[in-house]
Parts: sequence; C-alpha cells; structure tokens
Amino acid sequence: MKRLLRPALEISRLEMPRLGLPAFRLRILVRGVFVLLALATVALSVVVLKDEKERAWQAYQHGFVRSQAEVMARLRHPSGQLALLNASHLGQGVTPLAPLLLPYAAIDFDDPQKSQQAVEMAGCSVQYPDGASVCAAIGNNPYAGGFIYLVGSFYAGELTPRERGALVAAEAHRARISLDMRGTTYRWIAPYEAMPPQGGAAVRGRLTGFVDNGTPQLDARARPVRDFRGWLWQNGQCRDLPHPSAQQPSGGAAITPDCLRRTHYSIRLPVELFREALFRKDERLVWPPEDLGQMRVRVEMLAPGEDAKPLFDSDAPGAQLAASLNDLSRSLLPGERVQIRKLGSDEASAITLKGIEVQAEPSAPWLLRLIRWLPLEAAGVGPAAATPAAPTALDILDTPTGNYVVNFTGHLRGVEQGLAAVATRLSWYLGAMLAAIALAWLVVEVGLIRRVTALTRRAAAVSYNVQPGHTGPRLGDLDVSDLRGSDELGILAGGLADLLQRVKDDLQREQLRAQQERDMWHAVGHEIMSPLQSLMALNGPQDPGHRYVQRMQQAIHVLYGTASPAEALQAANVPEGRLDLDAFLRNVADNAHFAGILDVVYAPGSSNAGPVIVRADEFALEDVVTHILRNADRYRPIGSPIRLTLTASESTASATLHNQGSTIAEDLLERIFELGVSDPDSPTPLGEGEHRGQGLFVAKTYMAKMGGTINARNTEGGVAFVLTFQRLG
Repeated sequence: MKRLLRPALEISRLEMPRLGLPAFRLRILVRGVFVLLALATVALSVVVLKDEKERAWQAYQHGFVRSQAEVMARLRHPSGQLALLNASHLGQGVTPLAPLLLPYAAIDFDDPQKSQQAVEMAGCSVQYPDGASVCAAIGNNPYAGGFIYLVGSFYAGELTPRERGALVAAEAHRARISLDMRGTTYRWIAPYEAMPPQGGAAVRGRLTGFVDNGTPQLDARARPVRDFRGWLWQNGQCRDLPHPSAQQPSGGAAITPDCLRRTHYSIRLPVELFREALFRKDERLVWPPEDLGQMRVRVEMLAPGEDAKPLFDSDAPGAQLAASLNDLSRSLLPGERVQIRKLGSDEASAITLKGIEVQAEPSAPWLLRLIRWLPLEAAGVGPAAATPAAPTALDILDTPTGNYVVNFTGHLRGVEQGLAAVATRLSWYLGAMLAAIALAWLVVEVGLIRRVTALTRRAAAVSYNVQPGHTGPRLGDLDVSDLRGSDELGILAGGLADLLQRVKDDLQREQLRAQQERDMWHAVGHEIMSPLQSLMALNGPQDPGHRYVQRMQQAIHVLYGTASPAEALQAANVPEGRLDLDAFLRNVADNAHFAGILDVVYAPGSSNAGPVIVRADEFALEDVVTHILRNADRYRPIGSPIRLTLTASESTASATLHNQGSTIAEDLLERIFELGVSDPDSPTPLGEGEHRGQGLFVAKTYMAKMGGTINARNTEGGVAFVLTFQRLG
C-alpha cells in the first residue's frame, strides 16, 4: 500500500496545470470509437438488410416475369394447350382411357413419323411401366370426320400376319378395341396384315378392322369396317440382347425368338354418333362433345392364340397420367397464383393454379416488422415504399377452341418471410459481434485507458514544472514506479524519465552543432558571393558565361536557405533562339569524346536533307544533352555506342538518344525527371559521389523553357530518350 501511495504523494508536490478538453481526447476518442463501432455495426446490418430486401424484390420481379414467360410458353406449346383443353377431366384418373381433345384438327395416322411426332408434341401419351404408350384423342375440328385416334407403341416379337381371306383372327397378331359412350359399347377386332416394308420400318402392315362378335373366328360374311383404318410398324432394333450369341442381321430380323422390338400402331376409330351430329340440322353442333370425359376406350394388342396373354392392355396398372395443368404449378414461385379463364365466361369456370406454399421458417417477429418497415427504392416501385403492391400481369392465349385470359398474381409475403428467416439466423452473429465490441472496450478501459490517464496527469505536471523560469520541482521529482510492468505502458513509464533527460541533452548538443554549421555556411557563402558579383560585372547579359554565373548565385541562395534547389533551377533564364538541330547533333557526336564520352554516333534520318531549324538555345541544349549522355554512358556496356537520331515533321523535330544496357523500371519511367529521384541500382563511377537525381530534372526544366518536351522509353535491349522541339520555318 505504501508503494502505491508514494507516487501519488510525489505528484501532489508538483503544481498541477488545469487540463483542458484536449487532454481527455484520447479517452473520448477511444470511447467514441467503440460507440461508433457498435452503431456502425448495427447500421451496417440495417443497410445490408435493406440492400438484401432490394435485391430480393428485384430478384422476385425477374423471377415473376420469368415464370410468367415460362407458363405462357408452356401454354402455347401443344402439350400446354392439350392440358388446358382437357383440364376438366384430366385429373379424374388414368385408366380406363378417356379420349382427349387435341390442339390439332386431325392426326396424319398413315405416316408413322408424323403420328408419333404429333402425340409427342401434344404430350397426350399415357406411359406404362413396360415402356408401352398410348394416346387416345380426337381432333379439334369436327369436320375432319369425327374420329377417335389411337397412337402408341408396345414391344413384341416377330409379327404373325393374317392371310387374306382367313376367318380365324386369333391365328395372327391383332388389336382389340372397345369404346363405351352414352350407354353403348362398340367393339372392333383388327388382325395384322403384312405389307412390303417402307421407309425406316423393318416390318410394316395394316390393321384391318372388323366388328368384334366375341368369337375367335370371324363371320364368313363379315366385311371390314369402311372407315376403320390402322397401321402397324416394327423397327429392326432389338430391345435388348439376352446373351452374347444373340446377333442381329442386316435385314432386321433377330436370330433368337427372345428379340423384342418396338412396335408402333396408329388407328382411326369411326364414331357414328360424332358423324351423325355433324349432319344434324335441328341441333347446334357442340365440339368437343360435352360427355368426352365420360367416354372410355380400351386398347389391347394380342399375340396369336385364343388364350394368349395381351402384349399390351391400356387398362394395365401403373399407367402414368398424361400432361395436366398441375405441371405448370412447378414453374410458379412460392405463393404465386395463375387464373385461366375463357374469354367471355364467368369467374366460376376459371382454372386457378398456385405455386408451392410458402414454408414459414422460424423468424423473429421484430425482424419481420423491421423488414416490412424498410423502404424500397427499386425501379418500378415508384416512390420509396415499405411494402409495395404484389406484381400482377395479364396475357391472352389463343387456342383452336377460343381465346383465354391468363392472370398472374405475385406474392411478396414469402420474400419478406424468407428474408426474415435468414436475418434471424444472422442476428446471433450480430449479437456476438456487439458483445465482442463491449468486451474489447472493457479490456481497453481497465487495462489501458486508466493507466494512460495516470501517466498523462503526471507527464502534464512535469511538463508544466520544467518550463523556463518556473521555480517548482523539476523532472527528477517524477516517480512512475507504480506504472512499471512487462507490457508496453509499463516499459514506457519505466523509461520515461531517462528518455526525457537524454532528449534534453541531445537537443542542446544538436542546437549547438546546427548553429555552428549555419555560421560556417554563411561565411563560405559570403566569400563566394564577392567574386561572383565581380564576374557578373565582367560578363554582361550578352556573354555566354553570364548564365553560368547566374546559376552559381542561385546555388549560393540555396546554401543561405533563401531558395530551394527547384526554385533555383526554375529561376534560370533560357533565351529563345533558332538552332539547326542537325548541325548541333553532328557537333555533339564529333566533340563528345572531349567530355570523356566515347563512341557517340549520329545517324540523321533519310528524310532530313538540309538544316532542321528548331526553337532552342544552344547553351541550354548543351546542358540537356550532356546530362542525358552522361546518364547513357553510366548504364551502357563498355564499348557499345550511343546513337543519336533525328526525325522531323512539318511542325516538330525529335532527337533520340539511345543506348544499350539495362532498362528503367516501369514505375520510374515518369518519375526519373523529378528532383531527387534516381535509380537505386544505378552504378556509381569511381570518384563520383552519390547520385542526387538532379541531372534529368535540369534537362526537363530547360526543355520546358525552350517549349519542348523530354520523355524516356524502354526499348529492346536499352533505353531511349526523346527530345521534341517546335520546328521553325
């Protein structure tokens, strides 16, 4: 306790100055920084949340437009129109089959490729687990004949045809079809009759339709149904090969009986009731028939034999439903709603599709309220609003049976709830950051600020009492032993007294040395200025040596401290003059060896015949070229030449000084002409001092005074300095 109280007693002996607000600015700054850091963290979170709301809104707008375009594209596709035209009964069940209304007037059932392409585009095929398929449909144009089309495929082995005139239909592959409509059942049996192959099919034949009497044998007087038409095609590719020895010849027929090949069929069923309605005058034709969804069609493909198991049965289990409007719901964003209504019909008959329900994730209620409060400034919202109206859109769909109005309605609540759920998860990180800021402030306050405050008070007392003329205790009265420690402040407090004493002693010695140097330079400068004044009198302004004496005077001003080196060089006077640049460069190349610079070669341009008169002063240009030549001589390999070239145009002339050797660093190319900037890797010739970066500055200054420019560029294997002058007539 005594050790802790003694420093306080020692400080109390010192006169304490009145500390103003600046003395507490460190504490204010640190505490303010922590407060601002906490506020900035919260503000950053709010700004990011607002920005995310903007992004979410824009993303939702783009998604809404994209889903609208996707839904309309699917509705305009034949499969979408099929689902729309048959929306009333597509969801009633898969089997038994009910004929669908096609988006086409009819199907070209005589062509296997066209019939398959038509049902694939419309998406009306019902798929079965064994790979078979069938599409039962009618055309959207009743005047195409009023038929039911059956198009599909199944797998079968080698087909057995019926011989023409044979009465036993069970001896051949055959199709058995039944139609239940309006309380009556119609049955047909259609044996397969082979025909010569055509197109890509390996096997091709006709399905000749007869009225099915329920017996294996046809009636001797039976005649084919006139409007019943059917075709059967089989390709030559086996479904799979049961063992490696099973091969497939080029003709398409498999060697083994296990070879199953896809067989396509296309059948047109004549429906008398449809045809009677076409020619009935007393009633208005209604198409499609209102009871289309109550009609039932069954298709069976039978192998030869009375008790043969069907190769395909449309009533088989496991059938998958054809395309429906419910598939469009997958294209909608959560909460979106699409209403499809036929133009002119009432709202009760409209079809409504909804996107998946918005999954309500756990979120903090206050965050949801904050998100709803944040204004939106996105394009298309209008003035800043917290909760904009849900987007809506309207489109018209043309179908063969009429026009439909498609209304799209968005759902923004899901966007806010999703954003609130994400913000709730991230709010824990925000709380952790604020807690870390509070803990850091507590550590700094207790471990640093309080000790800095004590050290500040004692240092202020010492500073106040060591001022000149003060009669109070001096620096030796300060005791900071209680603040010693192994950390930074402890080391600072322990060495404070010694440091201040050493600083005071060093300052006195430095002031004495600086005063002595100043007196010496003033004496030397005075001795130099006297003969210079005499030289100025002897060498008038017209004398070439006058400018050199003037530069020496400027240097003396720098020594006196009345001007900087840059100011001295800028003050140099460079008279305007006319100079033959070609003759000047020749003279430089011929006399450079007198200055100790060897191998200077001048190569005038081929287009420079005769003198090239430029605006320049000969003596100033000598200084410029001398500085550049010495620079080039310092960097070039021994024995390599320095090349001078001259190029001229109507308005300018350029002299290029090129040397081989190392290039200039890219970051120094523009800075080497500044005062005091030099290449740190530059070689220092024997007998010369350190480079001060003044020569190129002098060259740039003189060139500017003569109305020219100087620049440097790296070339392949060296450096080139280009001097550009204004050409005179």
